[in-house]
Amino acid sequence: MSRNPRFCFFLFLFLNSSVFFSIPCFSIDEQGQALLSWKSQLNISGNALSSWNAAASNPCKWVGIKCNARGQVSEIQLQVMDFQSPLPATDLRRLKSLSSLSLTSVNLTGSIPKELGDLPELEVLDLADNSLSGEIPVEIFKLKKLKTLSLNTNNLEGVIPSELGNLTSLLELTLFDNKLGGEIPKSIGQLKNLEIFRAGGNKNLRGKLPWEIGNCEGLVTLGLAETSLSGKLPASIGNLKHVRTIALYTSLLSGPIPDEIGNCTELRNLYLYQNSISGSIPTALGRLEKLQSLLLWQNNLVGKIPNELGNCPELFLIDLLENLLTGNIPRNLGSLLSLQELQLSVNQLSGTIPEELANCRMLTHLEIDNNRISGEIPPLIGELTSLTMFFAWSNQLTGNIPESLSQCEELQAIDLSYNGLTGSIPSGIFELRNLTKLLLLYNDLSGLIPPEIGNCTNLYRLRLNGNRITGNIPGEIGNLKNLNFIDISENRLMGNNPPVISGCVSLEFVDLHSNGLTGLIPGTLPKSLQLIDFSGNSLTGSLPSGIGSLTELTKLNLAKNRLSGEIPKEISSCRSLQLLNLGDNSFTGEIPDELGRITTLAISLNLSCNSFTGELPPRFSSLVNLGSLDISHNKLAGNLNVLADLQNLVSLNISFNDFSGELPNTLFFKKLPLSVLESNKGLFISARPNNETQTRHRSAVRLTMSILVAASVVLVLMAVYTLVKAQRVAGKTEELDTWEVTLYQKLDFSIDDIVKNLTSANVIGTGSSGVVYRVTIPSGETLAVKKMWSKEETGAFNSEINALGSIRHRNIIRLLGWCSNKNVKLLFYDYLPNGSLSSLLHGAGKGRGGRADWEARYDVVLGVAHALAYLHHDCLPPILHGDVKAMNVLLGSRFEPYLADFGSAKTVNTDGDSSKSSNRPPFAGSYGYMAPEHASMQRITEKSDVYSYGLILLEVLTGKHPLDPDLPGGAHLVQWVRDHLAEKKAPGEILDPRLRGRADPIMHEMLQTLAVAFLCVSNKAADRPMMKDIVAMLKEIRQSGIGRSEADMIKGGEWQPHPLPPEKIVTPRGSPICSFAFSDESV
Repeated sequence: MSRNPRFCFFLFLFLNSSVFFSIPCFSIDEQGQALLSWKSQLNISGNALSSWNAAASNPCKWVGIKCNARGQVSEIQLQVMDFQSPLPATDLRRLKSLSSLSLTSVNLTGSIPKELGDLPELEVLDLADNSLSGEIPVEIFKLKKLKTLSLNTNNLEGVIPSELGNLTSLLELTLFDNKLGGEIPKSIGQLKNLEIFRAGGNKNLRGKLPWEIGNCEGLVTLGLAETSLSGKLPASIGNLKHVRTIALYTSLLSGPIPDEIGNCTELRNLYLYQNSISGSIPTALGRLEKLQSLLLWQNNLVGKIPNELGNCPELFLIDLLENLLTGNIPRNLGSLLSLQELQLSVNQLSGTIPEELANCRMLTHLEIDNNRISGEIPPLIGELTSLTMFFAWSNQLTGNIPESLSQCEELQAIDLSYNGLTGSIPSGIFELRNLTKLLLLYNDLSGLIPPEIGNCTNLYRLRLNGNRITGNIPGEIGNLKNLNFIDISENRLMGNNPPVISGCVSLEFVDLHSNGLTGLIPGTLPKSLQLIDFSGNSLTGSLPSGIGSLTELTKLNLAKNRLSGEIPKEISSCRSLQLLNLGDNSFTGEIPDELGRITTLAISLNLSCNSFTGELPPRFSSLVNLGSLDISHNKLAGNLNVLADLQNLVSLNISFNDFSGELPNTLFFKKLPLSVLESNKGLFISARPNNETQTRHRSAVRLTMSILVAASVVLVLMAVYTLVKAQRVAGKTEELDTWEVTLYQKLDFSIDDIVKNLTSANVIGTGSSGVVYRVTIPSGETLAVKKMWSKEETGAFNSEINALGSIRHRNIIRLLGWCSNKNVKLLFYDYLPNGSLSSLLHGAGKGRGGRADWEARYDVVLGVAHALAYLHHDCLPPILHGDVKAMNVLLGSRFEPYLADFGSAKTVNTDGDSSKSSNRPPFAGSYGYMAPEHASMQRITEKSDVYSYGLILLEVLTGKHPLDPDLPGGAHLVQWVRDHLAEKKAPGEILDPRLRGRADPIMHEMLQTLAVAFLCVSNKAADRPMMKDIVAMLKEIRQSGIGRSEADMIKGGEWQPHPLPPEKIVTPRGSPICSFAFSDESV
């Protein structure tokens, strides 16, 4: 059959056109193709860029994309995404009109690509808040049109390139919170249009602020806080006519503040605190009529506060705390009608409190404590109706507390302690419904405590001790449901202790000692009480049985009263009691056996000067933690055998009783002075040596030394073997096996980068589970890498990962990640440059840099206590570290402590048992630090960590290792300290020679810390305190320093200022000083 050629032609066209139109049409333009190619190089999680697809004709409606009027891509703005990859730049060069590239908080890694310098139209480059590393490429400084360069909050290193001066159009430069070093280049002076320059938070940025900064005449914000900049502020800073904020705090600046700063007439905020600036405060500041915040605290400023500050009408915050300022508080400050905070504490100011301050009606904080201010508190202070905090303690104030103070209805805290104030406490003060703290201790106040105290229902802390207050304690005090702490000791109070005190349901501390109180002890007291001191009064009657309901009570002092009757058996329910003083009373009967049930008694038990009869109860032998026992001046009889095993006893007095029999044959009793034994006619001392005991002791010592020597040899051989093996392994192909890698932080390295550095030259330490190397990765960052002793060390390896992989604490080393194959297991940590606490105390050049002083040691042990308390009490389930020792306390760049080596760590079940894991390391703990229960079949609990921590305390105090070879007779450190104290030698003699000769308050702190250490190293685990209690005790030791006011604690609180306009927002610092930092942490 013939075919029509025309038909065949059209059939061909139809078929081909059908095929053609069945294929989707991709019409995206070249810009869209470039962006899709750019996107494909990112490791984007989720659907953040799902709108980026090829179906559109152009990308102008895609998320984060803006185009100009000609339809060309001009802006890329993407925020808060997870790219998890380096920044690709090649495809961006195809976007010829790109003027803004903003990729903030998108988890970019790697370095900044130099290809960005090939975007000639770029005006905005914002890569802030990522994980970029490496140096800033100089190619960026070819971008002549660039107006904004934001690279802050990354990990950038190197210097700020001098080519910076090429960016003559630059308006904003933010480099803060990186790791940049070097000096600020002088070429910055070429940036005439620069308005914002922020490079704070770069700790290695050093040198002087260049003179050329004065050429940046358009500068509005200059932020270089928290750097290592030094030298003087250049006088050229006065050329910055438009600057509003100068933030150069927490650096190394010195020299005077230049007078030329008075030319900065637009200045609002001047933050120069925490430097070493000297000289006087320039009077030229008075020309700054727009100044709002002046923070110059913690410098070396001298001279007077200039009157000219009164010419700055917008000033709302002045903080000159901790300088060397003298003279009077200027009266001109009263003209500052916007002033909200005036902080002049810890200077050498004199004169009186000027009445003119009453004009500052917006004032909320007036802090003038620790000066030499005299005269009376002006009555006009009552006109400060916004005042919330008034601190004037430790001055030379006299006269009455003005009644007008009660008009300050917003007052929350008043501290006028350590002055010479007289008269009575104004009743109106207790009408202040917001008042939480009233501290008037150690003045010369008299009169009565007004009954209006019951109206002050928010009162939390009341201290009136050390005055001449008379009369009764008003019953209205029972209305104070929030009262936590009351101290009215050392006054002239009379009458009964009101039973209504039981209404203070939140009360934890009550101190009424050294008054003239009479009557009975209330039968019911708040169950929250932790300390009661009624000593030195004239209380009568018996000790009520209700005392047993105070299960939280730690200290009970009823000495020097007229109490009688027997000690109630219910006292055994006071299961937290650490100190009991019933001395100098008229108690009778036998000492109840129940006292021996209070095994927490560790500080002191004083039953002296009473009329107790009978023998010592057998259960006294259970008081193994007791440090001091005084039962003198009673009518006790029998022998002293029940005291023979009280190994923690430091002080004992049994004089003036009827004891008989042989004195226990122990070293402690043999060395007691006769004065504490006298007037016990039937008591005698045996002269018969106990040869069997001595022989057994010598045998035990020899056996112990043999074991320790053998163990030391084994450990040395293991270390040598490991180092040799490590060198061999580094060159073997076993390292090339497949690696399993997990990183908890963004790190840029290959496994080869790590393995090739695991050499003996890089070894920085060995632990119970592995050897630790110092490794620098290509980015320049230094890591600490632990290589497990062998591939079989899965237990310790998993313990570290399980313990550290899910916890974060400022005093626990940070696990950055781990990797393993069938032969090698590696753990990655932050590298800490100052070694361990052990090396600080005992290593070469020990105590380097003055860091071995008591203050530094205290900060270290407190930090370790916080870490252990976190593990024991804040983790669920709790974590037992298992190898607490000085070698495992590492020190950061500022000697801050970090607890490390969690190879022996394990979790603890809620019933107190440690978890039973088949992978548990067969050996936990280190010789010298292990608790006694390690040597028996007793359960290992958190209290084992507490014992080891006690050894660290002793090591820090004495400067001796627990197994120090210089200890006499090969004694353990604990036994050596116990023997020293038992021999009645001066406690200060056991202190590290580097710590001796300090002022009495410091010596007192160290000896109190020694007492805490003894609680920790009790032989029985149940008798040791919990770590959270140890933290509280250590903090109390530091807080109770002589001459320190309660204001220190108040000022560390999280109080909030009144709201300010947005441009004035400030944030409180969490420190004992109520100053403010700039709105960002680093400016």
